[in-house]
Amino acid sequence: MKISIGNDHAGPDYKKAIVEMLQAKGHEVTNYGTDSSESVDYPDFGHPVATDVSEGKADFGIVICGSGNGISMTVNKQSKVRAALCWMKEIAVLARQHNDANIISIPARFTSIPQAVEMVEAFLNTEFEGGRHQNRVDKISC
Repeated sequence: MKISIGNDHAGPDYKKAIVEMLQAKGHEVTNYGTDSSESVDYPDFGHPVATDVSEGKADFGIVICGSGNGISMTVNKQSKVRAALCWMKEIAVLARQHNDANIISIPARFTSIPQAVEMVEAFLNTEFEGGRHQNRVDKISC
């Protein structure tokens, strides 16, 4: 799979652990995130991820900021993006199964690195169920 990842200053350590796991599993990763803990603006790192997903250059995206909210709001502005804010594995699974989410947003200040890695694994390994959920997903875009 091709996966794009972006993070602000709250997520460099999370990104590093996630990228290591993804590469160990043979995924191709495009990194748009910062490696510094110096304050930066999350939209600068979220928009490239959303563009990759929207344009089909990436199968999935991963975005990380302190609360996960700002960067999720940012990426959800792009067409064809369905980003889900996830703070536990079960939410990540449901985001894929029921909402066909294609970007996972992780709140670095409210999850641990092992939790984040586990969520990403679950997110990527879960299929969209379709069926009754497809009609709802079709109504998301404006």
